[in-house]
Amino acid sequence: MADVPRILAFAGSTRKESFNKKLVKVAAEGARQAGAQVTVIDLRDYPLPLYDGDLEVQGIPENVRKLKKIFIELDGLLISSPEYNSSISGVLKNTIDWVSRKTEPQEASLSAYRNKIAAIMSASPGALGGLRGLSILRPLLSHIGVLVLPTQVAVSKAAEAFDAQGNLKDTKQNDAVRKLGADLAGMIGKLKS
Repeated sequence: MADVPRILAFAGSTRKESFNKKLVKVAAEGARQAGAQVTVIDLRDYPLPLYDGDLEVQGIPENVRKLKKIFIELDGLLISSPEYNSSISGVLKNTIDWVSRKTEPQEASLSAYRNKIAAIMSASPGALGGLRGLSILRPLLSHIGVLVLPTQVAVSKAAEAFDAQGNLKDTKQNDAVRKLGADLAGMIGKLKS
């Protein structure tokens, strides 16, 4: 059981009907089919204040501690990132920032991100499918110690892309997103064995 890849999957959105929440669930299913144990969370369940050094000094918020524990316990990240004004969402950036903070004095810097592997994707109503946001997310994750798989998926015209069950209507896109999840599981499995 120790060699089973353990993956955290989430979208950088709190919107109830988020396209990116739907997208990350498709990738999570691909990872599960490849043998991974996948934990899907909704950032809406972990409300955080905007990161502020003064708040940090007063004490790390409880939801930060909960999220960080989940990040630390798992091997990889499946992140579906909405694109807001050609960048990543404030919710995603805020989560990354808070989880990066030390919760214990003896803790290593960026402990929640070290030795993690990530796969990234995006769904957007626009024609580029969120590619501009992914171009910001990739180096951000790399700079904090996360190995990001070279393959990514961007789904354009997301308002029309999903069926009523939350699957992608386009079979090739659906397969590509599932493969992204499976590839992450496979890479983690290789590194763990």
